[in-house]
Amino acid sequence: MQKLVIRGEKRLYGEIAVQGAKNSALALLAGCTLCSGEVRLTNCPALSDVFAACRILNRLGCKSRYSEHTAYVNAGSISECAVPEDMMREMRSSIVFLGAILGRKGQCELSFPGGCELGPRPIDMHLSALEQMGARITEEYGVLCCECPYGLHGAKISLGFPSVGATENIMLAAALAKGETVIYNAAREPEITDLGNFLNCCGARISGQGTSTVVISGVEKLHGCEYEVMPDRIAAATYMAAAAITGGELDLKNARAQELEAVIPVFEQMGCAVFTYDERIYINCKRPLKAVRTIRTMPYPGFPTDAQAVVMAALTKAKGTSVVVENIFCSRYRHVDELVRMGANIKAEGKVAVIEGVKRLYGARVRACDLRGGAALVLAGLGAQGETEVEKVCYIDRGYENIEKYLREAGADITRMTG
Repeated sequence: MQKLVIRGEKRLYGEIAVQGAKNSALALLAGCTLCSGEVRLTNCPALSDVFAACRILNRLGCKSRYSEHTAYVNAGSISECAVPEDMMREMRSSIVFLGAILGRKGQCELSFPGGCELGPRPIDMHLSALEQMGARITEEYGVLCCECPYGLHGAKISLGFPSVGATENIMLAAALAKGETVIYNAAREPEITDLGNFLNCCGARISGQGTSTVVISGVEKLHGCEYEVMPDRIAAATYMAAAAITGGELDLKNARAQELEAVIPVFEQMGCAVFTYDERIYINCKRPLKAVRTIRTMPYPGFPTDAQAVVMAALTKAKGTSVVVENIFCSRYRHVDELVRMGANIKAEGKVAVIEGVKRLYGARVRACDLRGGAALVLAGLGAQGETEVEKVCYIDRGYENIEKYLREAGADITRMTG
């Protein structure tokens, strides 16, 4: 079992190049299933979730490989339409393959996804939308069997909640469907825009991606292309929080400020100086941190739930009382008990967490319970006195590429060890 060993209270300073977006890359890899030619995804992050998605593609009969931040996928011939349970359980976002496989093959069989334990993530909206498009779906012993004997067709679909996964699945399924599909109350996340732009690059006809109404006009065939995965806005927020908790100064390259408009003001309220220019974010956190007003996680363009844990880590050392309200997931405070073990003063109940800033955190042996919570423990270790050991690094590797390498190059004392 691997762990990260951190000797804290080292001020971060320097430049970090932000990786490609995990949440976008996974949807794009699923989208490759729809294409008849080779797709080259550049700026694709080297993550365990990305490698899991490539294994699914190979299992379906695609030819996929990964080299030097580029994923090569040729889905010219797909021989399978079923994804084994063990592969589905490797990541929560594996459900996005449902719409892609169904759109390409007209049938699909897969189990419910795994990944981080963040509480229920119902896929009712996904299934209801696909049924409106002509799919027949049955469930037996946790396995979804989907078929569309007459082919998928366009539909007008209103989502009860702007679900990213449901929006992605509908877009993927509708790209090759007959007629026009309209998604109302669609998710507006930048990753949705990236997926729409990628599919259009492959020959799809999609408009409105990034707004609440997305229109997909089905085409007969998609071709391959070369496409660059967008930067990871959550990784950028994580490194901003690393600068904050260490009183550091970082220049983040390949970071889009417009995609972090709900996050940057929080760091400014903490007392950090933030400047943005040419897909760069510069953050200087030399002043003592201050508590912030209530943070409420919301669908984009609101404060992202994925940034909640890492920002909370920085707030543990902010003078005063901060409040976080988690409105997306019901089990997203699993990192709180571990932060408390390091000396943080946090009270969490239901959706609300109250953080009373402390002068000092202390190194401890802690365990990651999920991806973003694990990153929060790494940040706490950076800002803590003494040595911190973060176990269950496998969760962190799902979304951060060589996190110890990037932090070490910025001045952190952090090492990956086995045992």
